[in-house]
Amino acid sequence: MNFETIMQVNKSFLEGVIEIVPNILSDDRGFFLETYHVDKLKLAGLEASFLQDNLSFSKKGVVRGLHLQKKPYAQGKYVKVVSGKALDVMVDLRKDSPTFGKHDSFILDGERQNIVYIPEGFAHGFAALEDCYFTYKCTNIYHKASEGGILWNDPTLKIDWMLENPIVSDKDKELMTFEEIKKILDEIY
Repeated sequence: MNFETIMQVNKSFLEGVIEIVPNILSDDRGFFLETYHVDKLKLAGLEASFLQDNLSFSKKGVVRGLHLQKKPYAQGKYVKVVSGKALDVMVDLRKDSPTFGKHDSFILDGERQNIVYIPEGFAHGFAALEDCYFTYKCTNIYHKASEGGILWNDPTLKIDWMLENPIVSDKDKELMTFEEIKKILDEIY
């Protein structure tokens, strides 16, 4: 079976970032969809091994991020919203990339059940546009000493989080600026 009949794949202008929109099979009993199928995703160009799954809940108005894991614990992430809506944001921190310092975003929607893959080398965050359950697979395990990130409201990046007065953790308010991160990129990736 051709993977296009199971899912649609949309590529970001950021190399390696893709959105997967699965075909939802529904009837009066409910629905079914595949959220992950290794062979079908290989056909779409995604060849990643996942070592950890996570689930979080965020109330409407919460911004989480922009997070990253430093080498050797850098993570690619396969993310989706199970219910609700979130703005998913990724920033390219691959210093040799033509899109270094650029960001892109996707609306993850529990009704569409779309998924975004973000490879290693990116900072990642999301804004809960509605109460949402957010799930993600990671290509590496979480390692507390290797965590870092960029301020959600970084003045260089100017990300539109689509929220007024977002709720941000104290920890995320203390993250580095993009300009500070640029100075230590060799330590990160």
